Amino acid sequence: MGTYFYKLDTPRYHVNWRERIIIDLNVMAGKPVIKGTRIPVDAILRRLGEGASIEEILEDYPNLKEEDIRAALIYAAESLAEEEIIPLVGSH
Repeated sequence: MGTYFYKLDTPRYHVNWRERIIIDLNVMAGKPVIKGTRIPVDAILRRLGEGASIEEILEDYPNLKEEDIRAALIYAAESLAEEEIIPLVGSH
């Protein structure tokens, strides 16, 4: 896990979120951030959820690359995929 392929134009590129996202207790209190920045992954995801395009995010954060945004999406997907749901018995 961690490496996914996506199509930019013709060639396929791979993004390994582990190469682009770090979790360091000394940076943003341990929130996942884009490596070499203080930009939290959740800020990127929130902007996408609000309807911002990748191009708009890149304009707002000029030190990001498209692969950083894709890595944030892959990180979120993997985090949710690994989440375990434990139903509460007798709860409605």
